[in-house]
Amino acid sequence: MIEARDSGSAQTAQQGRGRDFWPEDKPGRKLPDPKLLFGAAAAIVAVIVAVAAVLLLTGGGDEKAAKTAVPTAYTPDYLGEGFRQIASRSADARAITEGEAFSAKDLKTDKYAFKLAASKLANDCKAGTWGGRLQADLAKYQCTQLVRAAYVSADKKHVGQFVVLNMATEDGVKQILRDLDPATGAGWVTPLNAPDAPAFGQGFSAAYAKTYGHYAVITWVERAGGAQPASLNEMIDVSLVIENAADFLYGRLDLASGG
Repeated sequence: MIEARDSGSAQTAQQGRGRDFWPEDKPGRKLPDPKLLFGAAAAIVAVIVAVAAVLLLTGGGDEKAAKTAVPTAYTPDYLGEGFRQIASRSADARAITEGEAFSAKDLKTDKYAFKLAASKLANDCKAGTWGGRLQADLAKYQCTQLVRAAYVSADKKHVGQFVVLNMATEDGVKQILRDLDPATGAGWVTPLNAPDAPAFGQGFSAAYAKTYGHYAVITWVERAGGAQPASLNEMIDVSLVIENAADFLYGRLDLASGG
C-alpha cells in the first residue's frame, strides 16, 4: 500500500520519490497539495507485487473482494479551505437530494469525458460502507447521508467513483478521512459497479479525499479492470474530472453565505 500521511513535511513527502509517479504541478483549484502526495519508486514496486499476488490468489475476478476493496494510493486533504461557512451542518441543514447529487450526468475536460453510469443516495451510511471502526465513527460523528455514483469514460478505459458523506461537522469529516487511510484497516466505502464495466477495485486504484465543510468528498479512480496506470498524473487528471460532480456543494456554500 502506498502510504499517505496527515503530515505537512515536504521533506518527508519528497524523500526518495520516483520520477514517473510523482505528479507534476497542474493549474486548477482542485489539484491535490503535492506535500500530501506520496510514493517512492520502491514503494510502487512493492504495491504492484502485492496487487499481483492478490490477483493470483483470487483469480482477479472475485466480486466479494471488490466489495471490500481499498485504493492502492490514497491522498487526504484536511484543509477545507473556502468552506468554513458550512463547517457545521447547522449552517446547511437541508438534506442532499438526488437531483443535486446526480445532476452531473456528463463530466468533460479536453482530455476526458465521463458519463454517469450508476448512482445511489442512502440515508444509512453503514449500508454502503464496511469496517467496524469506520462505521462506528460514521455513527459517532453523525453521518446522515451517503452519496455514491459511478462514472465511466466515453472510451471505456477509466472508471471513477464519486462519494459524498454528509457529516455533522468538519471535525467529523477529518476523522473519517483519517479512518479511510488504508493503513489503518478501519474500512472503506463499497464501490458501485457500473453496467458493462469490470468490477471496480480489483487492481490498481487511487483515491483522493477532501474536506468540503461538513461533507467528505471522495474521488476514487482506476483504469477499467485495474491495470497499472502510466503514472499517478494519469490518476490525478481523471480524479479532477470526477471531482467536478461535487460542484453542487458550491451552490450550498453560496446559499449559506447569503449569495
